[in-house]
Amino acid sequence: MINLTRLNDKQIFINPDLIDNIETHPDTTITFTNGNKLSVKDKPEEIVNKIIDFRARIAGAGKQYENK
Repeated sequence: MINLTRLNDKQIFINPDLIDNIETHPDTTITFTNGNKLSVKDKPEEIVNKIIDFRARIAGAGKQYENK
């Protein structure tokens, strides 16, 4: 899960595997695979970096189990 900020400054955790696309007009809008949309304060580049970090943490966790 990645942590994002809604337009009302509340934090929300989302599953990045369910993101279909991210658009900016002018707020950042995330469209999920089920068609739901969410507007957030985070910039698309920040979201992509959070997704990359999330996936790297998962891949790193898998490597810890491989060494045992």
